[in-house]
Amino acid sequence: MTVSTVADLEALIARVKVAQAEYATFSQEKVDEIFRVAALKVSTHRIELAKMAVKETGMGIMEDKVIKNHFASEFIYNSYAHTKTVGELSRNESLNTVTLAEPMGIICAIIPTTNPTSTAIFKTLMALKTGNGCIVAPHPRAKECTNYAAKIVLDAAVSAGAPKDIIGWIDIPSIELTNAIMKHKDTAIILATGGPGMVKAAYSSGNPAIGVGAGNTPVIIDESADIKRAVSSILMSKTFDNGMICASEQAVIVVESKYNEFRVRLQEYGAFILNAVDAEKVAKTMFIDGALNAKIVGQSAYTIAKLAGVKVPTSTKILVGEGPQVVVENMFAHEKLSPTLGLFKATNYEDAVRQAKIVLEIGGVGHTAALYTDQDANSDCIDKFGLTMKACRIVINSPTSHGGIGDIYNFGFAPSMTLGCGTHSGNAVSENVGPQHLINTKKIAKRAENMLWHKLPKSIYFRRGCLPIALTDLEDKKRAMIVTDGFLFANGYVDELRSILESKGMLVEIFHEVEADPTLAIIKKGAAACNVFNPDVILAVGGGSPMDAAKIMWVLYEHPSTDFEDLSMRFMDIRKRIYKFPKMGVKADLVCITTTSGTGAEVTPFAVITDEKTGKKYPLADYELTPSMAIVDANLVMDMPKSLCAFGGYDAVTHAMEAYVSILANEYSDGQALQALKLLKEYLPSSYHNGKNDAVAREKVHNAATIAGMAFAQSFLGVCHSMAHQIGNEFHIPHGLANALLMTNTIRFNATNNPTKQGTFSQYDRPKARARYAEIADHLGFREGNTEAKIKALLTWLDELKVELNIPLSIQDAGVKEDDFLAAVDALAEQAFDDQCTPANPRYPLVSELKAVLLASYYGTDYVDVMDAPEVEIVEMPKLVKEEKVKKEA
Repeated sequence: MTVSTVADLEALIARVKVAQAEYATFSQEKVDEIFRVAALKVSTHRIELAKMAVKETGMGIMEDKVIKNHFASEFIYNSYAHTKTVGELSRNESLNTVTLAEPMGIICAIIPTTNPTSTAIFKTLMALKTGNGCIVAPHPRAKECTNYAAKIVLDAAVSAGAPKDIIGWIDIPSIELTNAIMKHKDTAIILATGGPGMVKAAYSSGNPAIGVGAGNTPVIIDESADIKRAVSSILMSKTFDNGMICASEQAVIVVESKYNEFRVRLQEYGAFILNAVDAEKVAKTMFIDGALNAKIVGQSAYTIAKLAGVKVPTSTKILVGEGPQVVVENMFAHEKLSPTLGLFKATNYEDAVRQAKIVLEIGGVGHTAALYTDQDANSDCIDKFGLTMKACRIVINSPTSHGGIGDIYNFGFAPSMTLGCGTHSGNAVSENVGPQHLINTKKIAKRAENMLWHKLPKSIYFRRGCLPIALTDLEDKKRAMIVTDGFLFANGYVDELRSILESKGMLVEIFHEVEADPTLAIIKKGAAACNVFNPDVILAVGGGSPMDAAKIMWVLYEHPSTDFEDLSMRFMDIRKRIYKFPKMGVKADLVCITTTSGTGAEVTPFAVITDEKTGKKYPLADYELTPSMAIVDANLVMDMPKSLCAFGGYDAVTHAMEAYVSILANEYSDGQALQALKLLKEYLPSSYHNGKNDAVAREKVHNAATIAGMAFAQSFLGVCHSMAHQIGNEFHIPHGLANALLMTNTIRFNATNNPTKQGTFSQYDRPKARARYAEIADHLGFREGNTEAKIKALLTWLDELKVELNIPLSIQDAGVKEDDFLAAVDALAEQAFDDQCTPANPRYPLVSELKAVLLASYYGTDYVDVMDAPEVEIVEMPKLVKEEKVKKEA
């Protein structure tokens, strides 16, 4: 049935659609066999098709079109014979993914008059390989040869088992029919090869399109180029099919030192270098009113010269127009699609590059650029050339017509008759088009859990009196910097340590200016002291403040250029953070010796630092901050004040509690969290009341605090800490006390199976906090009743523990004025939301929810979840009242 009207085209599209639906069910093996048979068959017609193309279009060289046809069948088949395009493309067992291919549907193949048979062969074979149907829209001046090429491919495909209508074509092409197929709802994608107008129409059709940009290939000949090879390659490429390959050379720019040698050899081997007058005549023949004259496209050099009234030998291979440098006004610097070439001189390589960029900007941006150089000696130059040129194909020492289409003079470019030019030329593709561009890929991703780890200090020493034994690990050290606070220094807490280190022959320096909530200014001062003293070991002695300060001093000492803003950057996943912490331990080891029982900082990768300019606290986290060694010697806490014992102990309770319900909680951290809670429940009251008179209790609590630190070092914390950081900073509440004031309402907030939003982490597959709190209760002996009863018992114990430790039951009771709290609560909620501890919380909080928790904790009331709150009746305002209210607000 001849396709010559829109109705004919509609019928054709319907037939191809049915055929493609059937073809889409074929196996990879069957598709590959059809592809093979079709490629083999059309290859045998390469000469016949070449003759038809030259006769019908009046352009090009038959013998070269034979090569094009052979390339479009043989090379395309060879390159893609074993490429997977049907069903499963790949399977990644480690990532639990499967990639599948799905054909797009019907390909609209726009075929140019310059390459009417080879492009038709290429596009129809690509359609067959990818499970698609194809409708060919030929150029009116090449319809017979184009459609015959498509018919050969179709007949061969059908003989191999393809549906009989898998390929179709427009018999009598017109702009109307080409626009109709491009805009048709059943056209899946347009492969547009042709003039700028046609490509623009394809992109404006409303359907997906892969178009190509105009070529205007600049070629640079540098000082190291092999002139013989360059001239031979350029002449071969520029005469190939009379210059109609869009990647062919258009302007050659030769450095001054090689110019004469190149020019002489070019002329000697068949180029005719035009004088100024003749060059002007040829230019005016090639371009009429700035547009390329179709009459010269694909014609011989002799024919073009004759059209221009210029006499040249019949053996002339190409016509060359010289210019002092590339300028847009010189038409020999434009794309000519004929055996005509611009020749320009450059003072040096840099000037040649400058001129080559102009050539691309004139009309070939995104397409192809070439360089002749010593490719073995000048790899850096080649790389720089590639980065500088706005071209998607950078061809080195090769004829660009053959080099650009791939797989002949290089094996890195995919063989193709459709060359994408990227966004430089408004193309969606920046490479040679192949099967991967004509299939939809679907990826199956099975749920996978993140890799987890258990990172702790290399050595953890514990038991009373372990300090001197642990320090034997440092016998190879020469210079020790002790970091502590003024109280511990003044009261002799570091005297024994200093004595032991000096007895081992170490030089010892002490920095004792750390205060509670260490500031960035103090840390920078300590880092400066380290830089002067140059220690190979830093020993932090004290509670959380000296240890946190020492960690960041360590960073700034080893990496002075580190920016604190980078260190404090928030992350969702510590393994995927934008900022990568520098490698630590190169200049010094960090030893943390804890003199309080609570923070766990001696074993964690965390530090909390205050910006003295803004007053804001920054929780920093990275496993590079993990100390090299931790020393947990209970002798150092025997005289710890009762308030410090209470606040630190409750801090440890909070650490273990949040670690156990965190979305990062795991089999390794769970046991540590539960054991820490068991020890704290059993021994914290006696440690508080009896102090050193119950040395066993003091030691058990001391160990429990470190064990809790080990747990949350792996599973992180939650919103109790997020809020505690803010109220502690705003109202100068000790950190452990702040956690105690918020812990029970945090549990009430988290303990729901239906949160507003769930925490985001693959292994956390459903809300578990409610069940996890019940597991904690079981472990602590609260086993009566159901889950709700167990959680209530857990909450009762936590409140009773506060009473026993003389800890207030509300933020208000802790001395914070109501007006001050209410003025700050909105900002506190938002800051807590952005705190680094929040992402690991089992319930992802809304800012409004954090505000509700803070308010309930301030007044000492039980937090009630919004969904459990009494319904508030909404009373509709009378219309008049609403209008008056609006006017008043306006």
